[in-house]
Amino acid sequence: MPYTINTPRDQQEMLEAIGVESLDELFAMVPEEIRLGGDLHIPPAMSEMEMTRHMAELAGKNQSTADSVCFLGGGSYDHFVPAVVDFVASRSEFYTSYTPYQPEVSQGNLQATFEYQTLITQLTGMDVSNASVYDGGSAATEAVLMSLAATRRSGRVVTTDTVHPEYRQILQTYLANVDTELITVAASDGRIDLPRLTEQITDETACVLIQHPNFFGSLEDVERIALAAHNAGALLIVSVDPMSLGLLRRPGELGADIVVAEGQSLGTPMLYGGPYLGILACREKFLRRMPGRICGQTVDRRGKRCFVLTLQTREQHIRREKATSNICTNQGLFALRASVYLALMGPQGMRELGNLCLQKARYAAERICQSERFELAFDAPTFKEFVVRDIDGNVDDLLAHAASQGVFAGVPLGKWYPDLADCFLVAVTEKRTQADIDRLVSALRANSRKVAASYA
Repeated sequence: MPYTINTPRDQQEMLEAIGVESLDELFAMVPEEIRLGGDLHIPPAMSEMEMTRHMAELAGKNQSTADSVCFLGGGSYDHFVPAVVDFVASRSEFYTSYTPYQPEVSQGNLQATFEYQTLITQLTGMDVSNASVYDGGSAATEAVLMSLAATRRSGRVVTTDTVHPEYRQILQTYLANVDTELITVAASDGRIDLPRLTEQITDETACVLIQHPNFFGSLEDVERIALAAHNAGALLIVSVDPMSLGLLRRPGELGADIVVAEGQSLGTPMLYGGPYLGILACREKFLRRMPGRICGQTVDRRGKRCFVLTLQTREQHIRREKATSNICTNQGLFALRASVYLALMGPQGMRELGNLCLQKARYAAERICQSERFELAFDAPTFKEFVVRDIDGNVDDLLAHAASQGVFAGVPLGKWYPDLADCFLVAVTEKRTQADIDRLVSALRANSRKVAASYA
């Protein structure tokens, strides 16, 4: 990114503009005992040319998906981003603008947000979508908070360990100082144990939070779970992979009351983990409990179509104690990217993309398990992700060796699931070719030969 420093003259002019004579005077309010009291231990200054070269060398140490084959998943995926997404999102009227606070501040931004909401409701089968939140984890947590308010039940929230572990960590943090019990039900063979889950759903339960496809890539019986939740008067929150909805039935058709998702795969690169896009949609009866912003379509005094912020239940617009959320941005640029992506793909494109992910994942699973060292950890049906068990139990060494061969082979699961320390999660997107998958298999088998040789 281009960067021009402030010269000493620039600094002096800024000091004069704010009415102080020196930097010391500017920071006079900082107590002496917490000041550094000396120079920073940093190398001598470089010229622009030297610094450019130095930064390029540092960047060259990164191993990215641009020069490696990526099978990483668990919430961040290496899907293809069409050029038109970057082209539209980089236009200055979108790229440099910020979240609209006033009802009619920018018709262009408001229309883009309205189109995003429309596309998300079509994708999920829900009645209304907000203008997005920070990421999938915060969306799931905001949905739980919505449920607590909507049901007027604060006693219990039920989820399962097939939900992304980092989403559950966020939720646990939010509920730490709230008088609400968070129950996490253990899975069975990579899927929700429905009888065990049903036992935990009581008349004090505000909501049930599940993921479909779940963190292990397995598909859940959403309709039966929805029935169990609704029979107890609880709401069902479903976290989805948007890319699966070209093939799988929409969660709104399966009984979900609130749908959340990580929208990174809809036109945003992996970006080293963020920033991302949190999707949140719900049934119309929960509209006034929804956090964030909602854009509506109306007509102006001349009868022309126009757009406006509506139902602004944020602390900038209403009394703080009645606000539904204090989220300070709607991730508008990433919502725009998702809008362009979905408009470009259309229903048929999403269907073809989902089928590519499904078929390529099947091929990868079959090829990996041709080796006696590997087996699928679960028998459940999957979409684009699956869990592989390393019978030798050397997952860290296995993945490190594959990375040295230019292959990000998967995500180790032992960090979150001690009983799955011998397993790793593999994700296969439409970008992966047969040659890529064969290269993954070769990298894994090369490590197997290496391990076998060390024991010979």
